[in-house]
Order: sequence, then structure tokens, then C-alpha cells
Amino acid sequence: MPIVPMTEKDIVRTLAARGYMIEPGALQLLAGRADLIDRLLESLDPSALVVTSADVQRLLAAAGPAAKPARAGAAPDAGDPGPGPAAAVKAAPAPSRAAGATAPGGPGRDTAAARQDGGREKASPEKARDVQVISDITDNSTCIGDYDEFVGFFRNRYARLGEMIRGRLSARPVESVRKNGGRRTNGEKNEISLIGMVGDVRTTANGHRIAELEDQTGSISVLFQKDGDLKDAALLLDEVIGVTGLPTGDGGLFIPSAIAYPDVPYTNAARRSGERSVAALISDIHIGSDTFLEDGWLRFIDWVNGDHADGDGDLVGRLRYIVVAGDVVDGIGIYPGQEKELTITDVYDQYRKAAEYLGMVPKHIRIIVAPGNHDAVRQAEPQPALTREVQAMFRQANVTFVGNPATVEIEGVRVLVYHGRSIDDLVSSLPGVSYAKPDAAMVELLKRRHLSPIYGGRVMIAPEARDHFVIDPLPDIIHSGHVHTVGVSRYRGVLLANSGTWQGQTEFQKRMNIQPDPCRIPLVDLGTGDVKIVKFTG
Repeated sequence: MPIVPMTEKDIVRTLAARGYMIEPGALQLLAGRADLIDRLLESLDPSALVVTSADVQRLLAAAGPAAKPARAGAAPDAGDPGPGPAAAVKAAPAPSRAAGATAPGGPGRDTAAARQDGGREKASPEKARDVQVISDITDNSTCIGDYDEFVGFFRNRYARLGEMIRGRLSARPVESVRKNGGRRTNGEKNEISLIGMVGDVRTTANGHRIAELEDQTGSISVLFQKDGDLKDAALLLDEVIGVTGLPTGDGGLFIPSAIAYPDVPYTNAARRSGERSVAALISDIHIGSDTFLEDGWLRFIDWVNGDHADGDGDLVGRLRYIVVAGDVVDGIGIYPGQEKELTITDVYDQYRKAAEYLGMVPKHIRIIVAPGNHDAVRQAEPQPALTREVQAMFRQANVTFVGNPATVEIEGVRVLVYHGRSIDDLVSSLPGVSYAKPDAAMVELLKRRHLSPIYGGRVMIAPEARDHFVIDPLPDIIHSGHVHTVGVSRYRGVLLANSGTWQGQTEFQKRMNIQPDPCRIPLVDLGTGDVKIVKFTG
């Protein structure tokens, strides 16, 4: 079939959806050349914000006359649901870039066609490299819970997330819309954009939804009509979004035609290690619980020490890191009646046992430990690392303690570790999100560039001067736990992994009909991004 020419409006919308603006001269050159849009996006520098005439002229010179497309275009790596929790995973590497393009973040990122395995060094057998902590609340908490601190906390969230959206939308203050309804002086009305924080969502008697959108100048009611294209738009309280549409004549109501989230740029490319080192992602060990699966855990310890099936020898030989995303122990007093479900009733004894177990890991493997809601730190997030008294029980030098959340860099690969308690809020707030597929919830968090958008839900939030839940800079891996099920997905170059548990079904989970997925761990090849799930059940 011949290519249907795109209008200038179509081109602007397509580029805006990918995070780019375009110069008027470049738009005229590109008009009618729908066959070049994908090639243009592939050729752009990821750090660019505006498509220039020079960009398009270079493309036209190289492309020649319009040609029929070889195949229908597909969005690259956008929201790939990934493998289900029941199967071993071999995830595809991140998409390669056009030759010669420079990826953000320096030489640690893939910049040309995907490198072949032979171009990477095998992981060093002697030792893992040092772990660099990029962000962590530990020893940096300043809040005492004053009202002004909460105001500053949410202003920081709005400013940072709003800036991500503002790169794609030319937004106006809410107050200016309320004053003149978005009309120009000659009475002409055009679509305009707003950026704000969702303060309330309610359903009218007629089945429409109204969201209150607030910025620093005021608030406005945004009407999502029951028969409109955005009737099922996923909205969370306290998230920051952008909306494009038309205000009513008096400026009291805004009718959106499009919604924008902070989201991940389509141009994002994952960093890769220069070696084929492997990281094991684990969480929710729950040592001290009477449902702790010690047999499965000891199979894992034997495995890392060389007692494995013949086919796993290469994986074990390249294993250099173990990342623990919280709930090392079961804790004390976490829920009513917990003492009846414990085999170790002293929390310090629980940590001593944990230190004993992790002490069985070979010393050349670096262990990174973050806390969760069952650990002996403050319940309000962000949580600092385990106390120095607890850390002193882990006598081996290969353990690094971080807070929750925390971002670490290992061999040039950024790993964001977050225990994942906010997944509880998403399961109760977003249709289609469930405990059975925790990675789907993680995708929603990544779209919003925020680990815990909802204030006042299951997550207690400490109002620090800076919102530590904002996902910035972008990681290459987000590792969570908490929900005791395994899920792996890839979204726009970011690997999302929930690593299950080492605990059997608890009485609480039986009442909630939650079926855990224990003793299965994702193993990530830091050189290629490939993932394999290995199980240690009997």
C-alpha cells in the first residue's frame, strides 16, 4: 500500500509523544514523509529536546525519495509485559542505537549495534568490583514531621516531576486558565496544557470522573467524560500529570483530550557492564518466621558454593553480586499475634541468624542489603539502613548496607532497590494490577517516575526536604519485593524485577488469598541484560 502522508499536526503529536519538540522549518521539510519518522527518531541524539531543520536535512539527504515501508512499525520495548512468573526468563537485550549515536551517561552505555558476547570480557573470577552508592537517605534524614516540611516535600515532588513533563508540554499556570478560560484576546480558543498534582478523583452521578488538578497557583476540576477517549485513564492521588485540552468559557472546568505522565523517554538505553558478571536479586527472607523455608535457602547457599546442576556452572562462576530488597528477618510486633508464628522471638537473634546464613556466601560475592517493613528500622519511608548495632553482626567485609529506597551502581549498571510496599496501594487503586503480577505495578510506578505516589495509603511517608521516591536519575534495573511473588518485565530500557520470597504462605496470606512464589530468584547478566529465573524448591 502507498504511505498515507502525515499532516503537520500528526507529526507534532508523534514527536511530542516521544519527548521532542520540532522547529517550524523542520516541520515543513518533514511534512508528508511518514516513512521517515521512525528513522528520524532512531537518529536523534538522546539528549536533544528539539528536532532542527539540520536534523531533517541530513535524514532527507541519506534517505532519498519516499519508499514503501518494509513492515508495520512497532513501538520499541514500550510496556512489554514480559514473561509470566511461572516460567524461566530469557529477556531480550535493550534495543541498540544507530551507529555513531552517543547515549546519555557516558561510555558505560551501549552506543552502537548490540555487542556480541565475544566482545565482552568474562567476569573476573577473583572478586567483584566495589559498589557505589548513588542515593540513600541513611545519615541524611532531617525531617521532624512539621507542617512546613510536608509542604516542602510536595513542592519538591511537583517541581521535579513537573519539569519532566514540561520538556514535552508548553504548560500554563492553572490560575491563568481560571481567569480567562484559555481565550486569546481575539476570542479564539485553542487547546492548552496544564501540569499539576492530582488532589482528588471522584465519579459523578452521570458516570463522569472529575479530578482536581493543583499547581502552585491554584486548582481546577478536570472532567473525564464517560464516553471520551480518556474515560479509563489511570489516575492516582498525589501523582503529577500533564493534561492537554480545552477549558470551559468561565475557566471553571477543563476537558482533556490527552494526558501525559513524567514517564521514561523512548530514547532511554540501558547501561551495560563490560563484563558478564551476574547479580542475584532476592528479597523477603523472613528469618525467624515459622514459615521461613530453610531447606530452599540452604539449597541456594549450596548452589552459590558450587553444588549445582551441570547447566548452572557458568552462571555460578559469573555470580558476583547478591542484592537483597528488604525483609531480611520477620521482625517483632509487625502485626497482631505475630509472636505465635515465630521460631526466633528476639529480633537481634533473628539478625544474628541472618548474619550466619549470609556468612555462608563466598567472600568474592558482594552482598547489598536494604531494609523492608519487617526490619528493625523506622516504618516511615524512606528508611535508613539497618542500625550499626545490627551491621556489626555481619562480620564479613563483602556486605554493603543501604536504605530503602537506594540507588547503587555496580560495574556501571544503576540498580534502584525499593522494598515495594507501595505496590499494596496500587493493587487497591488501579484496575488490572494484582499481587500475581507485581511487575505490572512496577511499570505503573515507572511511568509516573515515582516509587510511592499515594500519600496516606499503606506507606507511611517521612516529609524529607527532597522527595526520595522520585525516580531520577533513571536506573537500569529496579528491584523490589514485599508481595512475595516473582515478576520480570522490561519497560523502555529499564528492567523491572520483583524477586519473590523465602517464606511459605502465612496465615495472613491465607486470609487474603495470596499465593506466594517462594525460592525463585531472577539472575541478571550485567553485560547483556539477560535474565534467568532459577528455583530452589524441592
